[in-house]
Amino acid sequence: MSNTKKLFSGIALIAVVAAGAVFVWQANSGSRADTQKSPLVVPVTAVPVSVKTIPVRVSAIGNVEPYTTVALKARVDGQIVSVHFKEGDEVKQGALLFEIDPRPFVATLKQAEANMPRDKSLLERAALQEQRYKDLLEKKFISQDAYEQVRTNQSTAAATVRADEAAIESAKLQLSYCTIRAPVTGYVGKINIQQGNLVKANDTNPLVTINQVVPVTATFSVPEQYLAEIRDYQGKGQLKVEASVANATKPPTAGKLVFIDNSADVTTGTIKLKAEFANTDKALWPGQFVNVVLTLREQKDRLVTPTTSVQNGPNGQYVFVVKPDMTVEVRPIKVDRAEGDDTIVASGLAAGERVVTAGQLRLAPGSKVSIGRGAEPS
Repeated sequence: MSNTKKLFSGIALIAVVAAGAVFVWQANSGSRADTQKSPLVVPVTAVPVSVKTIPVRVSAIGNVEPYTTVALKARVDGQIVSVHFKEGDEVKQGALLFEIDPRPFVATLKQAEANMPRDKSLLERAALQEQRYKDLLEKKFISQDAYEQVRTNQSTAAATVRADEAAIESAKLQLSYCTIRAPVTGYVGKINIQQGNLVKANDTNPLVTINQVVPVTATFSVPEQYLAEIRDYQGKGQLKVEASVANATKPPTAGKLVFIDNSADVTTGTIKLKAEFANTDKALWPGQFVNVVLTLREQKDRLVTPTTSVQNGPNGQYVFVVKPDMTVEVRPIKVDRAEGDDTIVASGLAAGERVVTAGQLRLAPGSKVSIGRGAEPS
């Protein structure tokens, strides 16, 4: 009896296991069927193709230069008795910078001024004598030669007075050279000759160099094939230029094109240009390398797609276009040019069509997509 019970228990256990296996098989079969019926949906980011006004620009690397550079030199010999600024200071036009010992020049001025009263007295005496001799000549009391001698003495005395006046002006001028003032507003560099040293007029080394940085200029070179276009558009109006330093947090500094070199560089095939910037915030500093963008003109109503949407394939460039049924289509396009983050499309797209900008790596023609922020960047 016990053996019969054991037999029925074993049969029941086998039946239960078999039923479970059938259930699992049916469940798996149903899951695979559901998967086949519901294709994978790929999350992407997509934006519509737009129509914009796009500038035609030329980019280059430029070098910032001061608007004016002045190397100050002494115009008289002497000893520097005082310096009225610190290295690196901003100085205003007309500000006193150096003083040279004025005493020798004061003495020369006083001597010239002292000669003036004496020589004026001699001139007055000679003038009276000339008038007296002229009266005697009219009365035939003296000869013409005697009168001419007196008149010559008067002319000599007058010339001496004029020489005294010139000597006084020269002495004053030399004395004024003892104070050296800033000819422009700018920043001073390193002082090459310190207080107490002797200086010579027009010495080789300047006392200090001043750089004017408001405004400031930047020189840059562009390929010579742009020259005709640049000259053409410059003749029609002022060309805009923007300059920015690498990794700048501020917007680019705006300026204008002010100079086109009169010849191209035969070794590099480039033409040198110069732009001027107001630089009131002093964002640009002499010696810096800057990214320069020259705007030639603007193209209106251009079809534009984000550059991140454009893919490169064996047959050229293409984009993934999101159709109304949320599937994607591979669309070959022709690109005119790229401008910043935008690409100008010559053909292949229409305004308003949505193109995929992120998530292209998981796409194939006909893929189902969902548009959102969770796209995988390509």
